[in-house]
Amino acid sequence: MFNHISLGVRDIARSKKFYDAALKPLGFKCLSEDASSLGYGADAVALWIGQSAKPVPADDKSNLHFCFDAATRKAVDAFHEGAVKAGGKDNGKPGLRRDYGDNYYAAFVIDPDGYRLEAYCGKAK
Repeated sequence: MFNHISLGVRDIARSKKFYDAALKPLGFKCLSEDASSLGYGADAVALWIGQSAKPVPADDKSNLHFCFDAATRKAVDAFHEGAVKAGGKDNGKPGLRRDYGDNYYAAFVIDPDGYRLEAYCGKAK
């Protein structure tokens, strides 16, 4: 459905450190980089991160979040660990969310600009 998504951030260097650590376990890397933007994906850029003087204000009541596919539950765990170590905030430790589905394994973090992120694996074990 989507070709790509773009997010505005205040500090590109801080965001690069965070997104490199959070997305690497999911198989995504920085494919494009300059002084004011970063492009992440597996084979093509699907997530653009751009320097912005006025990023969208964080609002935990908005229900806005971005969910990344993970190939394994271990990748979900590594996403969470990497994100928190790189300046993100825990917003839900890795684990099964049975109220979402029998095999809904996910972790939730908040990036340094307040964007809510999730990594999800639907495989049984």
